[in-house]
Amino acid sequence: MTKKTNLGRGFGSLLPDDFDKSIFLDKQDRIQKISISNIQPNPNQPRTHFDPDSIKELSNSIKTHGILQPIIVTSVEGEKDKYEIVAGERRFKAAKIAGLKQIPALVRSHKELEKLEIGLVENVQRVDLSPLEQAVSIARLNEEFNIDIKDIAKQLGKAHTTIINSVRLLNLPDKARKALQEQKISEGHARSVLALKNFPHLQDDLVDYIVQLGWSVRKAEEFVIKQKNQKNGPQRSAKRKPVETKQSKSLAKKLNTRVVVNPLSKGGRIEISYKSEDNLSQIFKKLNS
Repeated sequence: MTKKTNLGRGFGSLLPDDFDKSIFLDKQDRIQKISISNIQPNPNQPRTHFDPDSIKELSNSIKTHGILQPIIVTSVEGEKDKYEIVAGERRFKAAKIAGLKQIPALVRSHKELEKLEIGLVENVQRVDLSPLEQAVSIARLNEEFNIDIKDIAKQLGKAHTTIINSVRLLNLPDKARKALQEQKISEGHARSVLALKNFPHLQDDLVDYIVQLGWSVRKAEEFVIKQKNQKNGPQRSAKRKPVETKQSKSLAKKLNTRVVVNPLSKGGRIEISYKSEDNLSQIFKKLNS
C-alpha cells in the first residue's frame, strides 16, 4: 500500500496563499469589497442550474458567518467599476439573497486568469495526484473557470468519457470516497459503487465486500449486475450470507473444519464450525500452537 496523498494539494493556485504577489492588480488591498450591484455573472458560464435549496442554505450560513472565501472577478472591458465573475457565482447569488450590499472579491486581469488556468491544467496532469484530487481540479476548471468538459478533455489529451467518469467520483458516498482516498478501493471499484447510486445502503455494502473480502473489479461489477437484475429491484438482505475467502479456506485446512467470513456493516465475524466439545478443544489447541 503506497502512502496516501492529502486531498486538496495544489488548490492554492486558485487563491493567493502561495501565488506570486505581483500578479494582483491592487497590491495594497488584495481582497477588495465590491458592490454587488457592480458585479455580473459570466454569460459563458457552463453551469446554468443552481439548486435553490443549496443556495438558500448557503445564504443562511452567510448571514451567520459572512463570506468565508472571496469570489474571483475580472474587470469588464470598457466599463468603469464593473466586474464579471470568474469563480464563486454560487456565493454571489447566496450573498444577494442574504441582503449583502458588498462582497469580498479578488480582482484579476485576463492575463492572470490565463496563468491560473494553465497552472490548474498542469496540476491535473500530475502523476502523483489521487483520482479524487484530479476530479476536484477538473470540476473547478469546469465550474469556476467556465471551461467545457470537452475542452478540458482536449487540453488533457483524454477521452471525453474519461473526464466525465473522473468528475463522477465526486458523487461517491463518504464511505467510498474515504476508501478510494486511502487506496483501499480502485477507480474501477468506485465506478461499480456509483452504479448503485439509487441504493445507498447497497453502496456501503459493496465497499465492505471489496475492502474486507478483497473483491476484484469484475466481482464488484457482477454484484451490481446481480442486484439490478432482481425482479423487485436491489434489496439489502436482512442478514448477509457468510462467504469463504482464500484466507478462510487456508485456516479451514489447518483446523480441519469449516471457516467462513461474515461481513457486517462495520467489520465482521470469522465463524469456525465444530462438531463436538472434543472437536472444539482440538481446534483451540491448534489455534494456540
